[in-house]
Amino acid sequence: MAMMKGFSNAFRIPELRKKILVTLGLVFVCRLISQIPTPGVDWRALQGVIADFKSQGAGGGLLDWFEVFTGGALGQCAIGFLSIWPYISAQIVIQLLGSVIPALEKLKKEGESGRQQLAQITRYLTIVLCVVQSWGIATMLSHPGALGPAFAGVEIVVNPGLGFHLMTVIGMTSAALFVMWIADQITTFGIGNGASLIIMINITSRLPQALISAWERYFGLGGVQASAPLAELPIIVIFFLLVVMGTVMLTQGVRKVAIHSTRRSVGGGNTYGMQQTFMPLRVNYTGVMPIIFAQPLIQIPSAVIMKMTDATSTGFSGSLFRFAQSLSDPKSILHLVVYALLIMFFAFFWVATQFNAIDISENLKKDGSYIPGIRPGRQTAEFLDDMMTKITLIGGTGLLVVALIPMVLMGWMSIPWALASFFGGTSLLIIVGVALDTLRIMESHLLVRKYEGFLSHGSLRGRGGV
Repeated sequence: MAMMKGFSNAFRIPELRKKILVTLGLVFVCRLISQIPTPGVDWRALQGVIADFKSQGAGGGLLDWFEVFTGGALGQCAIGFLSIWPYISAQIVIQLLGSVIPALEKLKKEGESGRQQLAQITRYLTIVLCVVQSWGIATMLSHPGALGPAFAGVEIVVNPGLGFHLMTVIGMTSAALFVMWIADQITTFGIGNGASLIIMINITSRLPQALISAWERYFGLGGVQASAPLAELPIIVIFFLLVVMGTVMLTQGVRKVAIHSTRRSVGGGNTYGMQQTFMPLRVNYTGVMPIIFAQPLIQIPSAVIMKMTDATSTGFSGSLFRFAQSLSDPKSILHLVVYALLIMFFAFFWVATQFNAIDISENLKKDGSYIPGIRPGRQTAEFLDDMMTKITLIGGTGLLVVALIPMVLMGWMSIPWALASFFGGTSLLIIVGVALDTLRIMESHLLVRKYEGFLSHGSLRGRGGV
């Protein structure tokens, strides 16, 4: 009840109502771009190739991943196929390089001017990634035989050649840059982080397909008989609610570290005594980054190995092909084990590169603050580093469980990927995280103007980062 009243109050505030309408309008334009086919591509032939390719492998592979995160743009090779991902990739690269390149690290510490320069570098890198990726897509469309001998005679591009390559590069790069501009406008004039909202909308656009898959599974559809007993449905619904609750707890969970501030004087002669605050260390500090890194590192090398080896061979080549095939199958034990190890590795890797305990301890020392029982300086840095390692182990384990749930559902219960993908993994983490961030921003507008928030007691807390 409080939630519905909060949404009703949101439209009573002119400024907030304007932000909501601007966001909805820009999101609509973004979705429209993802539905415009690339000129020169026979998208019906492309859909046939995709269907045949999926029938040869397991659900939940790289093609399904692209289908979910591009909002359905893969099936018709829309000009908006790249969507916001080149921009996101550029941000991740710059963020990682900022930890190892002194010049970029210096820019991060120069305040607003440094952030503007980093943003400009990110945009230039986005253009480079767009050109490289769109050229690769044009090449793959022009030579579908590269996917396997079964597709050698298929013609997806009407008139292949340099002209088609240039047209595809210009079209997809322009669309991706336009989506990047839309994301910036949503961030400035709309609600929340524009890039995150666009990704969430792309994912949720596949929800109708998931509901159709669920209806077909339990009730049958279009002459197709139900493949699962109806008694399973309430169990699945309850399990989904439990997974969502666990994901919310993982997203919002923090470890509060007590911080004491010493007595200090402020301008005008005012003096404040000892103050106690808390430093919140997020349990899921890495966000969805480990999953985003792990999935391509399994699927892409597996696809390359399968392409370079012979499936019919009884020797080393055949064994290597079968190994790669098992590695790329989300239902196989090998895939689950390697996927789990990669997620845990990248969870600790991301924290090691992004959480700088030395800088935090130095800032606390400069502010006259300290952690009770811990000496300022090196001991504080060691304490925070040890604390973050333990938190990352807990958060990484929770992230691992959420990431493996869709694959376990596909393997044990034969639930189709379109439905299973909403039970965990990157999809659910992004939806929950972005939804909480957006609601928190809306709630802050409501509370400032003396309206009730979305909860009867307390207030929403966003992720506070990636």
